[in-house]
Amino acid sequence: MTSTPATPTTASLADRRPEVAPDRLLAERVPPRHFAHESFDTYRPDARYPSQQAALDRLREVAGTLAGGDGGGGLLRRLRRRPAAVPAVYLDGGFGVGKTHLLASLATAVGSEASAYGTFVEYTNLVGALGFRPTVDALATRRLVCIDEFELDDPGDTVLMSRLLRELTDRGVALAATSNTLPESLGEGRFAADDFLREIQDLAGRFEVLRIDGQDYRQRAVVTDAPGLDDAAVRDAVAGAPAATLDDFGSLLRHLATVHPSRYGALLDGVDLVGLTGVGPVPDQDVALRLVVLVDRLYDRDVPVLLGGAGESALFTGQMLAGGYRKKYFRALSRLGALAERGREEAAARA
Repeated sequence: MTSTPATPTTASLADRRPEVAPDRLLAERVPPRHFAHESFDTYRPDARYPSQQAALDRLREVAGTLAGGDGGGGLLRRLRRRPAAVPAVYLDGGFGVGKTHLLASLATAVGSEASAYGTFVEYTNLVGALGFRPTVDALATRRLVCIDEFELDDPGDTVLMSRLLRELTDRGVALAATSNTLPESLGEGRFAADDFLREIQDLAGRFEVLRIDGQDYRQRAVVTDAPGLDDAAVRDAVAGAPAATLDDFGSLLRHLATVHPSRYGALLDGVDLVGLTGVGPVPDQDVALRLVVLVDRLYDRDVPVLLGGAGESALFTGQMLAGGYRKKYFRALSRLGALAERGREEAAARA
């Protein structure tokens, strides 16, 4: 009797429970894969928005100030750096105007051994894994610390990050950050505690703000309210695809609640394509914020997605998009739209 070969089963993100060593969290403080080959030379300022060229020129100056010389964390180098002269720049602008491109280019220009790069959440996770003092000591060996997506979600994180950055600047470390919100406006509409506001004002005073105007480049050719694919088309597209995963959207959201957000990057190790069926509105804010972190890690790694069900257009409710975390949600929609467009192209190629 001849047996029928078993049909290969597509891997599932919901079956993964990654463990991440603290050393890996520090080693991964480099620009994400999405920007690994970008530089100041590949940034294309839009002539209609002079602030883009101005920001590029200023960051080239900062890179020139920081690049070269002794790249170690020795005492002599720290003594030679005067905190008052250490740059601290804050890139403020809308979604998709190239802030992250410029931040990654600055880190690349300064050098991987002399810079650290991560999101706000990744730095708070680093403190949680290593402890506050070891984190300060590790980052103080760098000339530059870059913080992408500087968004403050609670007063505790604000106090923690404010103290971390204050100690780093006191030790002569330059800072560069991006956000869709001016530093003095971070946290508006969420918290009003006196201690929180005092920390914000102290933090804001440390940065030179570089405003970057422009259109979302991800929206120039990509429509982020495109309908979802048929679920069967998602399954067909991932079937047999190397390094692809397939999950029911609701099941994946429930799984994310069991995995610390610091491990979402490890959740995607070895994954080149993510398929999701039954995509629909997220049920509440906690779930939505976890999804935002996952989208950021997908975008960092350039992983295309296939969205079944309702697609990305119905993910966040109108109340969410009008609330205190709206900028996080709009950023996620912008990034997910770009990844979903790539997924649709892959699905079409496989059809």
